[in-house]
Amino acid sequence: MARAGGVISLESLQDRTARIMTDVSLDAAAKKTLLRKIPHGLFICGVAEAEEVNGFTASWVTQGSFEPPLVVMAVRADSTSNGMIRRTGRFSLNVLRADQKDLAAVFFKPQAAVGGRFDAAPFRLGPLGLPILEDGLGGVECELVGTIDHGDHTVFVGEVKSATLLREGDALELAGTGWQYGG
Repeated sequence: MARAGGVISLESLQDRTARIMTDVSLDAAAKKTLLRKIPHGLFICGVAEAEEVNGFTASWVTQGSFEPPLVVMAVRADSTSNGMIRRTGRFSLNVLRADQKDLAAVFFKPQAAVGGRFDAAPFRLGPLGLPILEDGLGGVECELVGTIDHGDHTVFVGEVKSATLLREGDALELAGTGWQYGG
């Protein structure tokens, strides 16, 4: 390693990093176990395009900023809803009550890609024209401000433009369902 006055040169640091990275092997079992320990809520993401309404259960969701208020959500890259979010630049995120595991399951199951996805739950359209479930805790409507395309999911960053609080209560969390997603 080249040193000049006790300082490692950038070139030698890059060489060393590259050598370390090629020597590291990923323990798939450990990765799966640890990634599944990241806590997640369960939400219903809603999208609307013209007269078509679609929704799906989203679990890879987090708040990303206070000001402006941002939410970050990962969506399967090959899904119908992914395309609808890209085309419209909008999505809603509905927070489910802790006792709504069965409703979350409905939106995990394969269903018609457009329309009918909300047959299992009544909804109203929020100020941006996106579905807000009437039986959940509430929902936010977001305008898309960022997208990361890398891997089998697209990461969408949405700025919260409207918030509808319907009731107080505990939110549904993945850990409480006995289900696993991730890893």
